[in-house]
Amino acid sequence: MNIAIIGAGYVGLVTGAGLANLGHQVRLGEANADRVELLRGGGVPIYEQGLPDLLSRATERDLLSFHTSNKEAVTGAGFVFLSLPTPEGDDGRADLRYVHAVIDELANEVDEGTLFVVKSTVPPGTVASLRKRLADHGSPARIVSHPEFLREGKAVEDFMEPDRIVVGAWDETDARAVADLYRTLDAPVVITDPTSAEMIKYASNAYLATRLTFVNTLANVCEAVGADIIDVVAGLGMDHRVGPHFLQPGPGYGGSCFPKDTSALIAVAEDAGYDFELLRAVIEADEEQRRRVADKVRQAAGGGLRGRRVAMWGVAFKAGTDDVRESPAVRIAALLQADGAEVVAYDPEASTDALIMASDPVSATADADVLLIATEWPEFVTVDMSAVAAAMRGHRVVDSRNILDPKKVRAVGLDYWGLGRPGA
Repeated sequence: MNIAIIGAGYVGLVTGAGLANLGHQVRLGEANADRVELLRGGGVPIYEQGLPDLLSRATERDLLSFHTSNKEAVTGAGFVFLSLPTPEGDDGRADLRYVHAVIDELANEVDEGTLFVVKSTVPPGTVASLRKRLADHGSPARIVSHPEFLREGKAVEDFMEPDRIVVGAWDETDARAVADLYRTLDAPVVITDPTSAEMIKYASNAYLATRLTFVNTLANVCEAVGADIIDVVAGLGMDHRVGPHFLQPGPGYGGSCFPKDTSALIAVAEDAGYDFELLRAVIEADEEQRRRVADKVRQAAGGGLRGRRVAMWGVAFKAGTDDVRESPAVRIAALLQADGAEVVAYDPEASTDALIMASDPVSATADADVLLIATEWPEFVTVDMSAVAAAMRGHRVVDSRNILDPKKVRAVGLDYWGLGRPGA
């Protein structure tokens, strides 16, 4: 099939490369000319495991092309995927200006029978309003909801081995047409109405954010009563009603989805006359978690941060990506800097202008009073901690991801402070 994808961001790139590798002809439209030039030259603008190979195979087979003109991209397309940003507005609601702009631009540039496919995360009811917007333009196109469920760091795997494929349409024929694009994949298909499909996406992210926040607050309770969160979640996760996933305590959630989608769902509920108090509490507890980690670093530094140096391992919001959007690491660093600390960071893939960046993990700890583990990169587990101990001025390690072995840390003369691990 001929498919156009509008937006060469994270979702658009993975989806476009994935569909091309399934044998479809894909044209990718992107407004950023520099990004298009990079992609045409074989470059990849984001770090995502497996994506360079996926893009390379697609372009070598001449199944994927990149265009600065959206109108050029949609020429002859039977499907137009909208993979556009929907950032959080000042009021917490999703900002749909980019989606609206592209609908207005392309409404009458597509052939009769073309399906607009909304991949962007949009509030329930958005596709219904876009349907009316197309009709107001006199467009012959139809529109469906087809939310994405790609985890950063695991996106290629998630595309090729999806848990489910969700399509929301008013006409089952349209839903089947989208689902058939993935017929070579072994995945269950959920066909529903557009509003329910949109809600599935928000419900998934809100639940996962809630689950992460629950285990973070549970770690705080474990710390207070003397229990070890590692053993607690191991036992908890063995319950088949719970499962082991998303039960790793940390400094709070981040990235481009959870923060904005939880706020957006609260706004959706509010507009419908319902106060989503539970989700408000989740957001508040998540904010508190970062403050607690910053306070733990403050205590590790002796009670104050003025004139102290903090080494921080990790600035990406999680391992496996170079994305620093809403990163808990960066946000904690800002709290530490506000209290007078100098923060020197290292990350194997990500960087930020907000911090001094070191070239390797050991050099980041030079003359540091405290070492903070902020992102769960596997390579941090293999760092020579004796070299760290020799480089540091202080002797305390705050492991906000619980990835280091406390015994190995203490064996080189350093103090280990984890989350929810008072006896570790």
